[in-house]
Amino acid sequence: MVEQPGRARDIVFEIRDGSVRYGANLAVADVSFDVGAREITAIIGPSGCGKSTFLRCLNRMNDFIPGAKVGGRITYHGEDLYDSKVDAAEVRRRIGMVFQKPNPFPKSIFDNVAFGARVNGYKGNIAELVEQSLRRAVLWDEVKDKLKQSGLSLSGGQQQRLCIAWAIATEPEVILMDEPCSALDPRATLQIEELMADLKTRYTIVIVTHNMQQAARASDRTAFLTMGDDRAGYVVEQGRTVDIFTNPKNQLTEDYVSGRFG
Repeated sequence: MVEQPGRARDIVFEIRDGSVRYGANLAVADVSFDVGAREITAIIGPSGCGKSTFLRCLNRMNDFIPGAKVGGRITYHGEDLYDSKVDAAEVRRRIGMVFQKPNPFPKSIFDNVAFGARVNGYKGNIAELVEQSLRRAVLWDEVKDKLKQSGLSLSGGQQQRLCIAWAIATEPEVILMDEPCSALDPRATLQIEELMADLKTRYTIVIVTHNMQQAARASDRTAFLTMGDDRAGYVVEQGRTVDIFTNPKNQLTEDYVSGRFG
């Protein structure tokens, strides 16, 4: 999606002064930016700056970490994600996640895709849902004749697309991806990037990546994080990806995207 000048963006997430603490340790501070609907937003920055920690704020995965405390305000379609009335399980159904390493269950390919939908009480035709999800993950033609085989029998790239199909099957609006290509070879990486470009016509995608070329190729908007003197991550600059990579406003951003540090 190329952002059109003057076109109002449909905002899915508004993050204002977002922060994360693990006990007394401040991991992320002063994070503020918006995530638009049916866009790919990349979060980039050096190792240890809190990219993945912050990503987990968007679907309340940090709730599972003892001592983690999220501060600031994060809204999803205008509703405070951390309001006491919000059902965290429903948040995680609507906002799916794909992790760094492919992590299929030790189940059949069919059951891998169906699992999340069944847990969430899906009442429709599960076989149709599995096929539809695998098609959207561009995996159906490769596995349609071996749905009873273990998901662990697939290649790394296929396993990652299987995990994306699993996320799609829960019928989310948003898909979070935490360095989904870091364990993949260049061909599988390209397949995932092509898949993301197709998926963004239907889903909002937020991806953490350490690969500058991937962020430049695949995303519409980019947020660059780095660490302050207190080792807490913060946003240096955010905006359209083309601007971040070709005309950054901050010298730190220019140094990072040009490979001078990182």
